[in-house]
Amino acid sequence: MVEYDKVMPEYGFAGHKGYGSKEHIEAIKKYGPTPIHRKTFIKKFI
Repeated sequence: MVEYDKVMPEYGFAGHKGYGSKEHIEAIKKYGPTPIHRKTFIKKFI
């Protein structure tokens, strides 16, 4: 997740290691999902 954070820092991957923190969910809503987001996870938020 640290490597993904370097490429997509707006999602804060390094800080939450891929778990759905409030900040991460807000980033998904603001910036949209990335190819690494699980569709079963993000369908709850978008």
